[in-house]
Amino acid sequence: METIVKLFKHLDWANQQILEALKTVGGENNQAKRLFSHILLAEEVWLNRINGLKSHPKAIWTELSREEYSNLAKKNQQGLEQILAGLSEENLQDIIFYQNSTGKEFSTSVGDILMHVALHGQYHRGQINRLLREEGYEPVNVDYITFVR
Repeated sequence: METIVKLFKHLDWANQQILEALKTVGGENNQAKRLFSHILLAEEVWLNRINGLKSHPKAIWTELSREEYSNLAKKNQQGLEQILAGLSEENLQDIIFYQNSTGKEFSTSVGDILMHVALHGQYHRGQINRLLREEGYEPVNVDYITFVR
């Protein structure tokens, strides 16, 4: 559990680093903002699934405004903290039943969902950094080792 908690503290820190960087990016890099919106909307979907709620509140490729993604980042962080606070090693094996965006049914363990959420965000933050570099901005260091230092 310690590793999972630390992983999600890193996720929140990395999201905050990207959030700050995107404040300085002009309107020309909508793809980076769209990717960041996607990270946060996907986090929301998975949090809802874990909590037994409807998992598709918005299309996960919607581009949010800065205010919207700032608010959603905070909401997701609070939701993850609540889930992690009530989670035990045994709960990681609990199975969540859900439907994807096309209505297909799946079942996945809480532990695997949490791992997916962390890795999914890191993958897209890497894409955001590539886009920032292409636009002449400095990429954001969201490396785990930087976080733990």
